[in-house]
Amino acid sequence: MNHPLPADSPDLEAHLTALLDKLTTQQKVRLLSGESAWSLPAEPAIGLRSIVMSDGPSGVRGVSMDDRDPSAGLPSATAVASTWDLELVDRLGALIAAEARAKKVDIVLGPTVNLHRSPRGGRHFEALSEDPWLSGRIGAAYVAAVQAHGVGATAKHYVANDSETERLTVDARVDERTLREVYLAPFERMVVEAGAWLVMSSYNQVNGATMSANPLLRTPLKDEWCFDGAVVSDWTAVRDTVESAASGQDLVMPGPDTLWGDALVEAIRAGTVDQAAVDDKALRLLRLAARVGALDSVAPVVAPPAPWHRDDIRSLLRRVAADAMVLVRNDGVLPIAADTAPRLAVIGHHARRGRSQGGGSAMVFPETVVSPLEGLREHYGADRVAYTPGLVPSAELAPFERGTVTDPVTGGPGIRVRYLDPQGTPFAEEIFPTGRFGWFGDERLARTATLQITAHYTPDRTGHHRLGVAGIGRHTFRIDDRVLSAGPIVADSDDVLQAILNPPSRAFDVELDAGRTVEIILEFQPDLPGGFPLARLALGTEDVFGTPAEELARAEALAAAADIAIVVVGTTETIESEGFDRPTLALPEGQDELVRRVLAANPRTVVVVNSGGPVLMPWLCDVPATLLAWFPGQEFGAALADVLSGDSEPGGRIPTTWPAAEADVPVWQVEPVDGRLDYTEGVHVGYREWLRRTAVGGPAPAIPFGHGLGYTTWEIAKPAVTTADDGRVTLTVDVTNTGSRRGKHVVQAYLSRTAPSAIDRPACWLAGYALVHAEPGATVTARIGIEPRSLEHWSTDEHAWVREPGLFSVRVGAGVADLGAAVELPAPRV
Repeated sequence: MNHPLPADSPDLEAHLTALLDKLTTQQKVRLLSGESAWSLPAEPAIGLRSIVMSDGPSGVRGVSMDDRDPSAGLPSATAVASTWDLELVDRLGALIAAEARAKKVDIVLGPTVNLHRSPRGGRHFEALSEDPWLSGRIGAAYVAAVQAHGVGATAKHYVANDSETERLTVDARVDERTLREVYLAPFERMVVEAGAWLVMSSYNQVNGATMSANPLLRTPLKDEWCFDGAVVSDWTAVRDTVESAASGQDLVMPGPDTLWGDALVEAIRAGTVDQAAVDDKALRLLRLAARVGALDSVAPVVAPPAPWHRDDIRSLLRRVAADAMVLVRNDGVLPIAADTAPRLAVIGHHARRGRSQGGGSAMVFPETVVSPLEGLREHYGADRVAYTPGLVPSAELAPFERGTVTDPVTGGPGIRVRYLDPQGTPFAEEIFPTGRFGWFGDERLARTATLQITAHYTPDRTGHHRLGVAGIGRHTFRIDDRVLSAGPIVADSDDVLQAILNPPSRAFDVELDAGRTVEIILEFQPDLPGGFPLARLALGTEDVFGTPAEELARAEALAAAADIAIVVVGTTETIESEGFDRPTLALPEGQDELVRRVLAANPRTVVVVNSGGPVLMPWLCDVPATLLAWFPGQEFGAALADVLSGDSEPGGRIPTTWPAAEADVPVWQVEPVDGRLDYTEGVHVGYREWLRRTAVGGPAPAIPFGHGLGYTTWEIAKPAVTTADDGRVTLTVDVTNTGSRRGKHVVQAYLSRTAPSAIDRPACWLAGYALVHAEPGATVTARIGIEPRSLEHWSTDEHAWVREPGLFSVRVGAGVADLGAAVELPAPRV
């Protein structure tokens, strides 16, 4: 009996080539297209099982699109980046790998390392930072952590996929130097340093060529960076057969119907695609299979990770969410110790329905999400925490949560779904745990003409209620024997995926009695895009409010009667989402006024901002304390209570600049002109452009890059500089905790050019940082390494990295707007 070859054996490549030689051209081509929405095909002839993929930036959803198989809900990428903590990223990567294996997933589709070019970017929350160096460091740590446990990570979206408007066709025009120094840089670090097993090609074009057939897939990705993994397409991003197959594109998703398959076999026979190119793609697929343990003849390097205990998951996610929160301003009102028994007025719709994540394909479905109100009541005591929404938000359908509805047949928890064929005959049924329903590539949905969805609902109060449905298709909605609505619900977006992920809703007024159970019956004929079995539905309720004046008056009264008012404001997953860019950075209507009115009623007001990306805060300089909570994942409320009480320190530092006004934003336009989006700012992205503008009298941002306060104070000494023989520079910095509490500090180092330069350079650029923790009065030494690459630029004449002669200097501090005196770096040794 033959023993499996170890995946790290020096004989692996020869073994994989031998397996490849056993396959026909048709078999090789078949391996390169999806078998389904989330999997690649098996090939029994060589002992290859199917490889399964799942979205993965904020948790591993698996192959379902709803709550049937719940997932751990991680903080958004912007939150994770705010920790600046690679050890926490390593722990999150281990959790991601364990979640993947528990769901029989081999590959997670993340991290997203597109840059925060504009704060309007719809997927801003899903990416890490506006800085290419920081994005690359955190992205590489994520990739290495996931793959250390035998699960593949996917660096995405390659490349210049930094906004969503016309995302399927937009042509990003980016000069060579900017591509290399800014947009390709995070991918290079993930490939070269972390050894990413996959890279995802994006929807957009770059400099006239769609990315699924772009020369950048070969150079620099495969030729210069020696990427030996596979390039997988974004879903439906491959637009042709010959050009994409002749390029560095390796895998086409989803399946089973793609533009490769039989068409690619014919192209090989016709000589328009080389057999050698297809062999290379198939060999990369086999290499990936070996790495994830999908080949019978190859033993994986590491054993699959064991599932994590629920308490361990919650503990880690709570810690990360707290460490990610950025304290922007604090006049002494924070922390609020629980043992002082404060009376808290908690105000804002987001306090009751906190937003844990943004919208789109990154969404996961946790078993529970702790709201801010729940977390604060648990921590301070329900009798010390009063709540009111304070305003009437936009109408929003909230799906029924676990335990709020029951199956009419068994009386157990959940909602019954029957699948009816065109003759109206049920052929399958199942129980969903909540009012969220999703299908992606489900063969049952492909056979279904009508979904019959039934549930029993028992209201907890008598009076006016609003119940409803969200989805795209024809519906009939009944309460008991009454038809409340019937007819079509049509998409309100031209982007098919966006319309399905965020479908329009219809809600209906009904009078109900507390304790009297009603039966909800929804018959739905979903509109399937191109006949593909992809659909999302929701069944639930809308909150009922008083008039805006009544809600505001209640908030003012509650705030006035409290010791401290906590106002939670923010965006939602329908404001920050894949599929579209934000038209404004302003908070939803009424939230700014709510902050002002509460502050007038109680000068001890804390504002918590619950958003994935920057929002405008016109009241920032007036409120005593402002805390940015981001989209913090499933443990939102618990982490918030930890931070507000002082049990945990807000450890976050801003990874992207927040503006004070929309007119100040350096890159506002994300709408293409005649299909083109010109990156005219060049290398001056984010804080680099802000610094260039403020140097000539331009406006300062509301929150500069790297900024964040804790509950103690710090003093940073002048750094000492040493240079090794290999050109690596090391900064040694003494950091003293001058406050009264133990704390965390992120000591940041920024380079700048001392001598005059012939190169258009940023005023300064991040080149390193160190995390320090210290007790009150203690001094610790931080060591920050500066890589030679940080002193180089991309030469468009030589098409190479070069170092300009002359001197550079470094400044160290607590953020780009809080740096010490410049220290000159020694000239390089010749």
